[in-house]
Amino acid sequence: MNIHPTAIVEQGAELGEGVVVGPFCTVSAKARLYEGVVIESHVAVKGETEIGAGTIVHPFSVIGGPPQHLGYKDEETKLVIGANNIIREQVTMNPGTVAGGGVTQIGDGGFFMVGAHIGHDCKVGDNAIFANNATLGGHVVVGDNVFLGGLSAVHQHCRVGSYTFIGGCAAVVTDIIPYASVMDNHARLIGLNIVGMKRRGLSRPVIHALRGAYRMLFNDNDTFKERVDSVREKYGDIREVMQIIKFVEHDATRALMTPTP
Repeated sequence: MNIHPTAIVEQGAELGEGVVVGPFCTVSAKARLYEGVVIESHVAVKGETEIGAGTIVHPFSVIGGPPQHLGYKDEETKLVIGANNIIREQVTMNPGTVAGGGVTQIGDGGFFMVGAHIGHDCKVGDNAIFANNATLGGHVVVGDNVFLGGLSAVHQHCRVGSYTFIGGCAAVVTDIIPYASVMDNHARLIGLNIVGMKRRGLSRPVIHALRGAYRMLFNDNDTFKERVDSVREKYGDIREVMQIIKFVEHDATRALMTPTP
């Protein structure tokens, strides 16, 4: 371990092999930093926070600060961050609340740019990219391989499906299906994230199936349930299409984002 003499690491904190704690950092007594974690300088790791192996936290980030929730009464809740994340300057990530299950969860391999914010009780999948000042309200669920553009914001309790691209400055107030591409000030569904799917190695037949399913799901014919059933009947053997169907059927806490003319 390499702990700078100006850093404060409280008794009880667990630090793995090769951890670096830079100048003027603070690490709480209940924190756990796994192997190879680097917190560069002026970083505050608060509360019961776990930071996965190989994650790097840049200056002036506050990791595990109390939830921004008026109902929070200093209960014991957690923030769990996966491995090999890059957390840039001034990022804030809050732990959970008792009412929301008590845990905020961040996956592996994420890139959180300057000023990004993860609210209480959020679940963020692997390989997420949050551009500058991208923000999640409380209780948001974000799938794997999602990109949030700069200054975008997702309303509390929304779900964002895997492989979705959210454009800069978009305000998301509804659930977004997997593989979607959305943009505009109040975000609207404009199609599928074709570029992202190609970059992640999805095959041409799978992309064609997703396109066909998208057209069927959001056409103006039949009821929405009938359209869902039609997609299942035609593309039920395509795992990625069924990922969309399962997403649509799983939860209706928020309305589903649909294309607009």
